[in-house]
Amino acid sequence: MATLTTDQVRHIAKLARLTLSDAEVKKFTTELTSILEYVDRLQKVDTKNIEPLKNVTGQQNSWREDAVTTDVIDPDALLECSALPIVDRQIKTPSAHG
Repeated sequence: MATLTTDQVRHIAKLARLTLSDAEVKKFTTELTSILEYVDRLQKVDTKNIEPLKNVTGQQNSWREDAVTTDVIDPDALLECSALPIVDRQIKTPSAHG
């Protein structure tokens, strides 16, 4: 695998809409090349006689049945949980301050 060029890293950054400094371009040229070299090494591993791994923990899906409940939630009790101010029965967020 060839080493990525700084122009290629700048192009990748542009596609990702990232602005990189010259130092970052240099850093990521090295790091991305290293990642691609590692992926290339993984591609060469012979996995012909290896069974696919479905789950590393051995857990099975643990689904529960959906159940309709008739619990009634008090909206005022929910509002009382907020550390933010309540205005007209609504939580006023910092982004809404004007």
